[in-house]
Amino acid sequence: MSDYEEGERGRAPGAEEHAAESMAADMDPWIIFDARKTPRAEFNEWLETYRPSRVSRFGNPEEGASPVGWIAVYGPGYCPQVEGGKELQDAWDKLQSTARKINYELIKELALNYSVTSGKWLMHLDTGFKVDYAWSSIAKAVVEGQLGIAKVSPYQADNKHVICVYTQDFTDEESIMQTDAIIRNSGVKCLLAYKPDVYTYLGIYRNNHWQICPTIYESRFDLECIPRRSRVTNKVTNIEVT
Repeated sequence: MSDYEEGERGRAPGAEEHAAESMAADMDPWIIFDARKTPRAEFNEWLETYRPSRVSRFGNPEEGASPVGWIAVYGPGYCPQVEGGKELQDAWDKLQSTARKINYELIKELALNYSVTSGKWLMHLDTGFKVDYAWSSIAKAVVEGQLGIAKVSPYQADNKHVICVYTQDFTDEESIMQTDAIIRNSGVKCLLAYKPDVYTYLGIYRNNHWQICPTIYESRFDLECIPRRSRVTNKVTNIEVT
């Protein structure tokens, strides 16, 4: 469930650097509110205490604060998927040794064969009010059971925050569109991009040498349309879905 690479920067790091950042964030401690175990009455205080704009990615040694990889909320019905990591990687290594052109359909086939089907909507926001407001709205939707799990990156100088909202199956377009609608109904209007987790596991980030777009949907909120709504484009086919 890693994805640190989508934060925007002044330069364009390669896929290997994105992968290293992702792994480092996943390995550092997370700050988690688990609605399956923690009383809802404690949520608002937790949300205020751990605003992403106020939590440092690398901590503060002088104050005894440790690094923080992610801030996350698990919904009351959240059930983590069991995914075949090593088997997937072995199959991926074997596929790359062949002469076949690596594309979305091949990776989709791998993901289905090894039950690595989760994915997430990604959004990037400046630190301060924007990220705190968006995160608060999405986190509340998770606690209320509208979404299963979401996470946000803590503050890191020169980086935007990234919020990830997960779905269980990147091949289920209807579910992905429903999740987009919930995000929009929570008040988030920024650009969204959807990425399968299998891309992350296989090291498919921006600037990858397979020249594969690392996201498969893009959602832009149309402020001029009445009623206002998302316009979602399938990045694989370049066809507008909604």
